[in-house]
Amino acid sequence: MKDLKMYINGQFCESSNGQWIEVLNPSTEEVISRQPEGTIEDVNRALDAARAAQKAWGKTPAIERAQYLLKMAEGIKKREKEFTEIIMREQGKTRTWAAIEVGATIAYFEYMATFARHIEGEIIPSDRPNETILLTKKPIGVVAGILPWNFPFFLIARKAGAALIAGCTIVIKPSQLTPENCTEFAKVVAETGLPAGVINIVTGKGTVIGNEMAGSPKIDIVSVTGSVGAGASIMAAASKNITKVSLELGGKAPAIVMKDADLERAAQWIVDSRIGNNGQICNNAERVYVQKEVKAEFTKILVDKMKAVKVGDVCADESVDMGPLVEARALESVTEKVERAIQQGAKLLCGGHRIGTKGYFYAATVLDDCRQDMDIIHEETSARSSR
Repeated sequence: MKDLKMYINGQFCESSNGQWIEVLNPSTEEVISRQPEGTIEDVNRALDAARAAQKAWGKTPAIERAQYLLKMAEGIKKREKEFTEIIMREQGKTRTWAAIEVGATIAYFEYMATFARHIEGEIIPSDRPNETILLTKKPIGVVAGILPWNFPFFLIARKAGAALIAGCTIVIKPSQLTPENCTEFAKVVAETGLPAGVINIVTGKGTVIGNEMAGSPKIDIVSVTGSVGAGASIMAAASKNITKVSLELGGKAPAIVMKDADLERAAQWIVDSRIGNNGQICNNAERVYVQKEVKAEFTKILVDKMKAVKVGDVCADESVDMGPLVEARALESVTEKVERAIQQGAKLLCGGHRIGTKGYFYAATVLDDCRQDMDIIHEETSARSSR
């Protein structure tokens, strides 16, 4: 079992209270690491470090800031396989999906580095004589980046890449379910020589760390990816200081199949979308609308394909199509939603049950005869929290 470290002001450290939170492999339910249970004191140390570093970082030429992003991308490349396996182990992604996430993270840091040449201003004509108005762009300041568990590595780049190239500093709070990839990323950061305090990482419970960050007057903008409920909680905490918020929340993506469609291809695309990342993406196809003339034929094709989906431990068998849900709460939530849909009149065509007794595996499931007023049509099946 590995002991993880937080990263505050350029230093690796444990929590101020010496407490730990265990991290489980969702395929086996085994403890694979433990993370420091960050405290409000730890949050404030990180925020103070970010605030102290921001002025000098904001004055650093953008092209120099970009070089650090490129070094981060290069550092990840050197450990690409290691990061892929960390994501497989702690989040349950298949190797294909984990490798795609790591590759996308590298590409995103490289992409954001190009914006060093696109931070531009304007010269605006004035209504008054002998006056010129210059519009320039300045960094917002200190960013709070609160990450979900479904794309725990890529979201580091999504939040830190944009913040750093703009001249902001950032405090990152990874999900307590998937912290290892983020704490290992801190080692890449340290190797780049990035000034202390520009990136800080605090691990722990979202109800403590996330809420303290969002409600702090030391934060200038909060960026959150998570469930609608998590977004509402963060917005409420930020409101007392009228702190800016950037929210990327859950969804309930539909697929529409018309009678002139290639039904075989349509069904395969929908299955691929539905089981991607073990069904835990905000834009997974969760509901399907089919023209009645082809409904029976299409439904048979779809059900046959869903029945063929192989579910299992992604680390033990790389031929599986779908791994586990991320935690016991997610398994309970999906089970409850399917059972409630059936009680409300939906017809179960396949799946609808847990697989095995160890690990958070749930069979690929198709429900028919769902109505627009049913909860299953409106609620994201496996909502992303920011635990």
